[in-house]
Amino acid sequence: MEAIRKRPVILTIICILGILWSLLNFIFVFSPFIRKISEMAPAIYGIIVAVQFISFIGTWHMKRWGVHLFIAAFFAKIIFSIMIDDVSYVGIVFSVAFTVFFLIFYKRMDEEL
Repeated sequence: MEAIRKRPVILTIICILGILWSLLNFIFVFSPFIRKISEMAPAIYGIIVAVQFISFIGTWHMKRWGVHLFIAAFFAKIIFSIMIDDVSYVGIVFSVAFTVFFLIFYKRMDEEL
């Protein structure tokens, strides 16, 4: 029988905030600012936001792949932000804080899908 992994309250709060944050970022995918950069920019940014959303769902279910995916999306988003010259320092601070909390509870997360 599989052990029931109870999600810590702080991870629940972070995941809810992250899911809402990702949903709000979907609005930015369709903004005129992104469209002005290039024709591919909305698609690339949309993929990054989608991966970030999926990572929060994985972390919500206490899966390690969620943390891996979040870190990958974090770096992809930073690279994309640098390329379009629109770095959000507030977003970086939140992402680093989320990563720290995810890594604190990483050992309690499930390795399997």
